[in-house]
Amino acid sequence: MDEDRKEVWDALTTRASQLFGKDASEFAEDTKFADLGIKSVQVSQLTTYLEDELDIEVPFMKFRRCETFGEATDFVCELLDE
Repeated sequence: MDEDRKEVWDALTTRASQLFGKDASEFAEDTKFADLGIKSVQVSQLTTYLEDELDIEVPFMKFRRCETFGEATDFVCELLDE
């Protein structure tokens, strides 16, 4: 895992662990947001946290289309590369 991907992954799993009351180590690349029962407000809290931590803009509707933690990480990494 490269440095940017690790930074995105750590930020995503840190905030998700707070939102879902799980340890960050319980999340895997193939963990589905739907399986966690994610709500729009939690998607918003995740994107806001990522924006603050990584100093980028994360489009809510596009992020919401990501089904897994891996997809979300890849999506945010692509934003960092722009």
